Amino acid sequence: MSINYIMKEQLLKDGVIGDPMNRVDGRMKVTGRARYSAEFELPNLAHAVLVTSTIAKGRIKSLETKVAERAPGVLAVISHLNSPKVPGFAQHDHPAEPPTGGQPLRVFYNDKVYSNGQPIALVVADTFERALYASSLVKAQYEQEKHTTDFEANKEKAFIPSQAKNNKNSHLADYVRGEEDAYKTADIKIEAEYTQPTEVHNPMELQAIVAHWEAEDKLTVYDKTQAVKGTQNAFAKDWNIPVENVKVIATFVGGAFGNGLHTWPHETAAIIAAKKVNRPVKLMLTREQMFFMVGYRPHTWQKIGMSATADGKLTAITHESIGQTSSYEEFTESTLQQSKMMYACPNVTTRYRILALDVSTPIWMRGPGEATGAFALESAMDEMAYALNIDPIEFRMLNHTERDPEKNLPWSTKYLKECIQLGAERIGWEKRQLKPRSLKFGEWLVGYGMGVGTFGANFRMARARARMLADGSVIIQSATTDIGPGTGTAMVQIAADALGVPPDKITFQLGNSAFPHSPSQGGSSTVSSVGSAVHAVCIALKEKIQQLGGTAFSAVTPEDITIIGGMITVPNDASAKVAYVDLLKQNNLQEIDVTAEAKPDDERKNYSMYSFSVHFAEVHVHPVTGVVRVNKVVSCADAGTIVNEKTAGNQMIGGAVGGIGMALMEAAVIDDRFGRYVTKDLAEYHVPVHADIPKVDVIFVNKPDLHVNPIGTKGIGEIALIGMAPAIANAVFNATGKRIRELPITPDKLI
Repeated sequence: MSINYIMKEQLLKDGVIGDPMNRVDGRMKVTGRARYSAEFELPNLAHAVLVTSTIAKGRIKSLETKVAERAPGVLAVISHLNSPKVPGFAQHDHPAEPPTGGQPLRVFYNDKVYSNGQPIALVVADTFERALYASSLVKAQYEQEKHTTDFEANKEKAFIPSQAKNNKNSHLADYVRGEEDAYKTADIKIEAEYTQPTEVHNPMELQAIVAHWEAEDKLTVYDKTQAVKGTQNAFAKDWNIPVENVKVIATFVGGAFGNGLHTWPHETAAIIAAKKVNRPVKLMLTREQMFFMVGYRPHTWQKIGMSATADGKLTAITHESIGQTSSYEEFTESTLQQSKMMYACPNVTTRYRILALDVSTPIWMRGPGEATGAFALESAMDEMAYALNIDPIEFRMLNHTERDPEKNLPWSTKYLKECIQLGAERIGWEKRQLKPRSLKFGEWLVGYGMGVGTFGANFRMARARARMLADGSVIIQSATTDIGPGTGTAMVQIAADALGVPPDKITFQLGNSAFPHSPSQGGSSTVSSVGSAVHAVCIALKEKIQQLGGTAFSAVTPEDITIIGGMITVPNDASAKVAYVDLLKQNNLQEIDVTAEAKPDDERKNYSMYSFSVHFAEVHVHPVTGVVRVNKVVSCADAGTIVNEKTAGNQMIGGAVGGIGMALMEAAVIDDRFGRYVTKDLAEYHVPVHADIPKVDVIFVNKPDLHVNPIGTKGIGEIALIGMAPAIANAVFNATGKRIRELPITPDKLI
């Protein structure tokens, strides 16, 4: 791993923000002391195993459960025939939460089957092994209907999402800037179709939940989720109980790429089981079930038409997309966003459609629709540059825009040019030749490619609580989660910088719905949102200290106060100094306890706010076998203030790994005869391993964007991946002269 800092500007003062501090929970994780959802053991715990449908569409004609019910240790076999009723299911209008519309799958609600692998029964036993065995004894008979899972054969059935139909201003509605489809009448134009296959979340930790009804109307769950507050609200709504009576614990999450952003049928199934057997129930999905039960990046078709002048100025872009969804929910994503705003182009047209198939519902996957859209757009930009005989970097620079052309607003900050220049130098772009197949390394063909990525610099309301104890240590709480980026570490660094307290005296507690509100960990917004709340609560803590200190601190601002070694001081003012313990005693306090909120202000409306990235790849392609090796990757990010050099670098490298998988390996294959995925484990569904990953150079511009939030961050998680797949695809073209528009780029497509 190589991480480089360029043009570093410290946000507040010299301190811990930006330092490569080790993860505060690292030792717990590597020593096994961190407990994940499936590792919670409650008294009298029962175990559950799901039985799933073997057809893709129809109804359950009969369900034979008696043999399973008589098996040793079995406590219950639950299905639509005997399931406790979920009050929220009975509502006629039970719309899904974003990003879906329609009716979420109501597990054990009726005899209908909507997709292959749908839960149809749940076996609960006193041990996992007994539940697993008994699940094999449940037999179902079906009235099967003709299913539809073939995407390519049904594209003409795609439709405008309801959200766009009902709101012409929706970001999903058809968009026209300038002349519609203007590329069609241009002299210099390209037109191409691009395909993104279904891509499956495969985090290390399997989806798992322990459900426990502590009373008739009091529920506690230990759940793998990226949104403890969202999950709390969803379950309270489903079971018609007060929100405060639902407690969601997700202290540690073993990786997640979006599959924890939705509440899924298996979670409700476990809660139903706990209600049925009147004891805690643990349910963990199998690796196979992860392929069709908790979402995926949807199969997506795209078409781009693009035109330009002979000297390289874009004149028109038309970008069309069809994304897969289920028959019962409308999943949508921002596949076309980058095409609307990335380049200076007078005529832009976008059309987004979805295609309902007899499959389970997709969900956001890292980089979501923007990563899918960037594959098409950045590939098309490379194709146009080649058609014009212009270097791809020069082509992008010619069409760089200093203002958001979609919103007609100035950028809050934008250092994309710097990213491109720094990355090009690091990858050795000067060695690249315009003509494909010009470079070799031994018998291998060598190619260079690039891809640009962007994602909204999101900021959502969040709250944090801070308690400063008598010994000067600080405990900060917020109901966020940590799916891997090092959230707790970043929050400790933000707090240490704001307070002047050493990091080892600060503890950040998270993953509990009883803590102050936090948005879900997704959309590259956690450091921006929760970090701003942590910064705010630290200022509130110092304001409280200032009030308690009386005249000693009356002439200073809270920001001037520092807390070091148990002493509350003000730099350059020797008279403003008091021991924290004495301050508590003087005010008859055991500790100081404050809560603060951070939320977007109206100033955000005056700017267009995005993070930006550029990825460069050097690939080697064997001309006989078609094997592709990624030899080097350089990723440069304009992501505002970098809070932690080490964990931010980890994020960028992780995105590069995901982008390599997206470009070269990952695709879930469905057998349309049965509507069932045949890639259902990590032997058949390929993901990158150590041998596939080259040296990854990471560069950060590291300039704060104080229009976005008080700490100047803009988000890294998504842009780490967005643009990586087209960078590799473009490098493959530069090496071979073959343009692959259907991912993944496998040897058979190059031979």
